Order: sequence, then structure tokens, then C-alpha cells
Amino acid sequence: MSDPPAPRRRLVIHPEEVLRRRADPIEAFDDALRELVDDLALLMKAHRGAGIAAPQAGESVRVFLAAAEDPEDPPTVFVNPRLHEFSAESAMATEGCLSLPEIEGQVMRPKGVAITAFDVEGKEFTLRSDAFPARVWQHEMDHLDGVLIIDRMRMLDRLANRRAIRELEQAASEA
Repeated sequence: MSDPPAPRRRLVIHPEEVLRRRADPIEAFDDALRELVDDLALLMKAHRGAGIAAPQAGESVRVFLAAAEDPEDPPTVFVNPRLHEFSAESAMATEGCLSLPEIEGQVMRPKGVAITAFDVEGKEFTLRSDAFPARVWQHEMDHLDGVLIIDRMRMLDRLANRRAIRELEQAASEA
């Protein structure tokens, strides 16, 4: 069995500016989009993520992937996604982020949502969840809007992670 191909892009780590920008909509469902999606899938698998957004691979476009429940299945691709139908009930849970390694915190989010998006071929679909996928979709949507978990986590968690965040920022300034 041969090794999977290496992604053409690298995982972007905080504080790179692309993570703080509102991503642009995808205009064309073409080979460039399919190449980006392939890279995102490879990066997500390599870093064992539940999801990954295009800005985390240095591309400021509105695309993210979410892992399937069965690890043997390919991830779901969300192009130009829109969240709607938020549940009134919220839940607090621990979240981490591939672009903020070793940083976790409690984040409050609506428990359930519906999401409408396009697949890589341009076909529109709608999904609903009040379980873990709903949290992943909201987390990845935040990436498309330039929002990170450090913006949403409880103040106590932000303080607990202050040193790790500062170390990421210092490493970036030294690079």
C-alpha cells in the first residue's frame, strides 16, 4: 500500500493574518477548488482534525471540511456555507483548534443548527444536527469569518492559555 500524496499547502498557525480575515465566496466549482479540497482532506487527516477550513491552509475562501462519523468515509465538503435555524438551547464544551496547537478552552455554542452549502460539484444541500457535527460546523464557520476559539472561550480559559498563545505569537515573530 502506497503512502497518500503530500498536501501542496501547509497548516497555518496563529497568528498568521489569513486566520483573521473574512473569507471570500467561491466563484468557480473547478479543478482549483477540487485541489484545495484534496489538500484540506490530507491536512485534516494528517493532523487528526474533526474539521478544517480553507484559511487554515492559507486560502481565504469560504470552504471547510467536516469529518464523517465513520472514519472510513470521506469528509463532507461545505462550499459557501450558511448557518441557520439555531436552537434556543446552548451548550458549553471543550474545543481545540489545529491552528492553535496545545490550546483548549470551554466555548458556548447553540446546541443545534442547520447548515446549507454546496458540495465540490456545486450541488446545494442542507444538513441539521444537535450533536457534535453542529459544534464542528460552527467552529469551522468561525474560521471563515476570521474568528478563533480564543475569541469565544471563557475568560478563565483565555487566561490559562495566555502563555501558550504568547509563545505561538513569539515563534511567528522570530520566523
